[in-house]
Amino acid sequence: METKSKEKKTKYPSELRQDLVTGDWVVIATGRSKRPEDFFAEREEIERIEKDEDKKCFFCFPEETGQEKDVLIYANSEGDWSLRVFPNKYPALLRGKKINHWEEGPYFAMDGVGYHELVVTRDHEKSIGQLDVLAVAEIIDAYQDRYISLMNKKSVNYIDIFHNHGKSAGASIVHPHSQLVAIPVISPYVKAELDGAEIYYRQNKQCVYCAMISWEKEKKLRVVFENDEYLAFCPFSSRVAFEVWVIPKKHKPYFERTGKEEKIKVAEALQGVLEKIYKRLNNPDYNFYIHTSPCDGKDYPHFHWHIEILPKTSVWAGFELSTGVEISTIEPEESARYLREKML
Repeated sequence: METKSKEKKTKYPSELRQDLVTGDWVVIATGRSKRPEDFFAEREEIERIEKDEDKKCFFCFPEETGQEKDVLIYANSEGDWSLRVFPNKYPALLRGKKINHWEEGPYFAMDGVGYHELVVTRDHEKSIGQLDVLAVAEIIDAYQDRYISLMNKKSVNYIDIFHNHGKSAGASIVHPHSQLVAIPVISPYVKAELDGAEIYYRQNKQCVYCAMISWEKEKKLRVVFENDEYLAFCPFSSRVAFEVWVIPKKHKPYFERTGKEEKIKVAEALQGVLEKIYKRLNNPDYNFYIHTSPCDGKDYPHFHWHIEILPKTSVWAGFELSTGVEISTIEPEESARYLREKML
């Protein structure tokens, strides 16, 4: 349910505010840092958390450390848990059905309604690239399970699934975990991809991602990994060094429709690429995320779901921030060649 007003009526701990010029959305997560001086203490707090984790990890012992009740849990043959999903203790968005839109002068915003969950694997040390394929397939299965559970909620139009590895990639908790954020608006980045895919299809009568896949398979200059169902390659216009996409070879707009056997294959591709990055680049920090068609009730036949992996090989500075144009310091062809080389 949505309501509109000329002024803000409710006080959620976060808000979605829209840029008046670009139309982009920004989450103002006021519930996470309430006072300006909190930012000064942030570095010390992260160091304190890391020291505390050495004593008792928040995610190794979720019941004892006050985490929210599980919404999904998988057990291994010994009866111990192997993966669990629970709501984020400090969510960017709060669960709710009613979305209150409000205005302030020329500006437009809405309450921060949505869902924010954590997908936590059992092993405190091993990153995804160090797990076996079946363990990674379990992660993919959990992503899909929670996606399907949330996609038809009234306050949800897009579900973002992402993984931060390392401090510079935004991982404030050392224990490996992914995050799932369900939001009432379409991601600006995804919208740009949706629009671009539709324009390309109208002009060429072909999916733009299928065109990339066909070319990359033929030339093999930028291919990093390949199996029967998935292709992993460094994009022609890579934004950062060693950026890799993992994508279904067949045209598939919707991640949530991935079949059981396909999940094994995508896990094989994702684990294979992350293992190469781990070994060949000496375990760099990285982010990866899934881009799939929105769950807003519309049809997106021209889109093609995929995973984007971005190692943290550089920091945005003045040029990148002022133009939005990123600078990559190595050719994607060379990145792919290096990652393809036999690992010791």
